Amino acid sequence: MFDVTITTQPARRVAALAHIGPYNEIGGCFQRLNDLAAARNLWPGTAGMTGIYHDDPDHVAASDLRAHAGLILQDGAALPDGLEMVDLPGGTYAALHYQGPYENIGPAWTHLFGTWLPASGRTPTGTPCYELYLNSPSNTAPENLKTDICLPLQG
Repeated sequence: MFDVTITTQPARRVAALAHIGPYNEIGGCFQRLNDLAAARNLWPGTAGMTGIYHDDPDHVAASDLRAHAGLILQDGAALPDGLEMVDLPGGTYAALHYQGPYENIGPAWTHLFGTWLPASGRTPTGTPCYELYLNSPSNTAPENLKTDICLPLQG
């Protein structure tokens, strides 16, 4: 149903805005981040966008879920004022490739954690999972949006 591969991801520095609440309501945070990046001309110092998800929605109330909408900083780029730094560790990850509208990504997460992970014999590290957005909704039709869901794994 979904393609999952084991990859090595680099460490990433992310300039981010925090979001507290249901994960499916993070879109407004991404819009504020996009507006801020455009107004301050931050795009030249970035290497894309990411959504970082800190909590398991099966164990944390939706109103208490913690996430970040982030700009991946290029090497040497400074942290812009008003954003917080979130460091994503490099290492071994399961990467699930999803194509389609962001609002329909839930089944991909369910497959990764409910089907693939138990069958894989692999153990998560406990550090946050994140989504890497491989193209932009500003110039891509929703059905063609590409996202990698990255789950950090032990060794």
